[in-house]
Amino acid sequence: MPSVSFPQHDGLAVIEPSILYFGTPVALIGTRNEDGTPNLAPMSSVWWLGWRAVLGLAIASKTPQNMIRTGECVINLPSDDMADAVDRIARTTGSNPVPPGKVSRGYRYEKQKFETAGLTAINGEAVAAPRVLECPVQLEARLESVHEMAALDPVWAGRVRAFEMRIVRVHADRSILMDGEANRIDPDKWRPLIMSFQQFYGLAPGKLHHSKLGEIPEQSYRPPNARMG
Repeated sequence: MPSVSFPQHDGLAVIEPSILYFGTPVALIGTRNEDGTPNLAPMSSVWWLGWRAVLGLAIASKTPQNMIRTGECVINLPSDDMADAVDRIARTTGSNPVPPGKVSRGYRYEKQKFETAGLTAINGEAVAAPRVLECPVQLEARLESVHEMAALDPVWAGRVRAFEMRIVRVHADRSILMDGEANRIDPDKWRPLIMSFQQFYGLAPGKLHHSKLGEIPEQSYRPPNARMG
């Protein structure tokens, strides 16, 4: 077969970045410690499929340990005007002693996460984990499964997990609901806080382009058991 050549692009470079955080929403994960006190941890390694969320977390941290022990959490989504509150606990941990990997990055132990962030803990309705009153979106979730990641990597094996969470209740501020719709978030009103390469960003107002996917009725994606607690 004749060889196939592809056009070269002088603007592209082969690089080896230390991280690949191209931009995902910030989440504040609420859990309960062994003594019943609330714990709160910011993270951004999260993605969604239906009423499932997958959270990528280092197993040495307090949050995944609480999730494994209790089988639940609340995924609180801050808006872009909450960056300062998130940043106050960005380099804190509920683990005591502080894990070595976090010590080298300047983390410190902090038990009073909500107070440090200046946020308000409120009880979940379907789970015992805490919600964040100030977050416009609060997703109560139960742990479905834990997946080992990087099992063949000599450095990362045994250190990171992917947590599959089933959303059992959604709380949304009325200000971000679509006019005339009881169950739809209006993307023109919802301003999520985004983390991209360790920096905070928000979304520019307005749509960039018409979406063909947006022509599909949103309710056609609704899981049949979406309201099951």
